[in-house]
Amino acid sequence: MTAGVVALTAAAGLAIQFHATFDQSGSVGGTLWVLARYFTIWTNAAVALAFAGVALGARVTARRIGGVTMAILLVGVVYGLLLRGLMSLSGGAVLADLLLHKLVPVLAVLWWIACAPKGKLRRSDPLWWAVFPGAYLPYALLRGAMEGTYAYPFINVARLGIGQVLLNALTIAAGFLIAGYALLWMDRLLGRGVRRG
Repeated sequence: MTAGVVALTAAAGLAIQFHATFDQSGSVGGTLWVLARYFTIWTNAAVALAFAGVALGARVTARRIGGVTMAILLVGVVYGLLLRGLMSLSGGAVLADLLLHKLVPVLAVLWWIACAPKGKLRRSDPLWWAVFPGAYLPYALLRGAMEGTYAYPFINVARLGIGQVLLNALTIAAGFLIAGYALLWMDRLLGRGVRRG
């Protein structure tokens, strides 16, 4: 039930953002192409699917739910530290911003702490989780170079240069891996508590 709340919140944020972007682009295809530029959109879609699977009783592995939790945590942290207040939003975009960047990250992390089965993660899982944001980076850089518009200012090669962009990416990657291993440590700690109980 609670997983369904997380899934519905992410889906609502995506739907509202789609509507707000559609008002600007005027076409479904154009809207989808614009939204596909952003890690936030990809990650909230992954959260919606994974948590919907949990809510519907599908088999969702501890690695997968941990991975989407880490990815959406990255969205929230990067937004809070690097992106908040950079754009002037109005209408539905304000609500979508609240849901996608703030509420879904908090709900997903709280759900993982309170409801996810513990003691099932493996030492290699944080490295697997890093594949998703790691694959996004070259995609985002290629799109930015082709279109002249980068999804996020900290990967804007035209303004910052490739050296600074790679340094920014490595810094974020290091923080992501540290957080991933912290989640793994928490999983094992809470897993021991469950087994003792």
